[in-house]
Amino acid sequence: MADSALTSLAPLIWGSTYLVTTELLPPDRPLLAATVRALPAGLILLAVGRALPRGIWWWRALVLGVLNIGAFLYLLFVAAYRLPGGVAALVMAVQPTVVLLLSVPLLRARITPVHAGACVLGVAGVGLLVLRPHAGLDAVGVAAGLLGAVSMAAGIVLTKRWGRPEGVGLLNFTGWQLTVGGLVLTPVTLLAEGLPASVTGANVAGFGYLGLVGALFSYVVWFRGVERLPALAVSFLGFASPLAATALGYLVLDQALSPLQIVGALTVVAAVVLAQPRHSPTAPAPAPAPVPAPSSGDPSADPQHPEQPPQRSPGVDEIRRVR
Repeated sequence: MADSALTSLAPLIWGSTYLVTTELLPPDRPLLAATVRALPAGLILLAVGRALPRGIWWWRALVLGVLNIGAFLYLLFVAAYRLPGGVAALVMAVQPTVVLLLSVPLLRARITPVHAGACVLGVAGVGLLVLRPHAGLDAVGVAAGLLGAVSMAAGIVLTKRWGRPEGVGLLNFTGWQLTVGGLVLTPVTLLAEGLPASVTGANVAGFGYLGLVGALFSYVVWFRGVERLPALAVSFLGFASPLAATALGYLVLDQALSPLQIVGALTVVAAVVLAQPRHSPTAPAPAPAPVPAPSSGDPSADPQHPEQPPQRSPGVDEIRRVR
């Protein structure tokens, strides 16, 4: 569970993005926020790692960077602009289900009743947590939200399938994807929004937080979790994001928390716990067979004969630790 707890830090941090955006960033510039969040962090990690992709990893880094960062963030902001926040979060909550379906052909995973039940619980919990009455629907916004969920889900599954190239560190691997995502977002940002006329100290602080904490740190932690945990378990940890956003709204912005939201939060937590891998306790290793005391007829009792090494008792099974 330690890997799950550490990985959950990433979506918890991402849940603070709404608060930072509304309180510190220039208004109505979501694409600029996404670009500044991804590109500088990616370039810093590339400068630290000093290694570019080679061979097949040029196009793999491009695919992962677009799916995990560029396309996902763009579609996420389109959905956020065209849909109420609760509807957008609910649409994006289908991501674990998409991960589950993609894992069958790509990772040869098996769908279990526990996994299916966790998906249903997660969507229901997010709905109770963030959905508001009289929430409007927009076809383009819903489509963008669904495509964003598919993009991130495909990125998780392909990252799990391809792994990380030998000799390339996690920081460098993360830097490739953030840089690709930032480069994809840059022309869209310049064409759709342009640059702000002025930047305040609060804006700089907000951009710095999004870049250093919201991208550089959190994505390193996230991709570490993708390597170490099952793909479905990682995707369920993403539910911590709306949970954190709701909690921060209550604690910092004095937003009310209804009983239904509390039930939704508990349901989300139950779904996340249900989807995490279980480790069966390791059986204790059998005690070694006792070595018989040397008798007078035993050559090992004679100082002229060196002691024979004890033979391994037949039938002792190797205990493999299951992650």
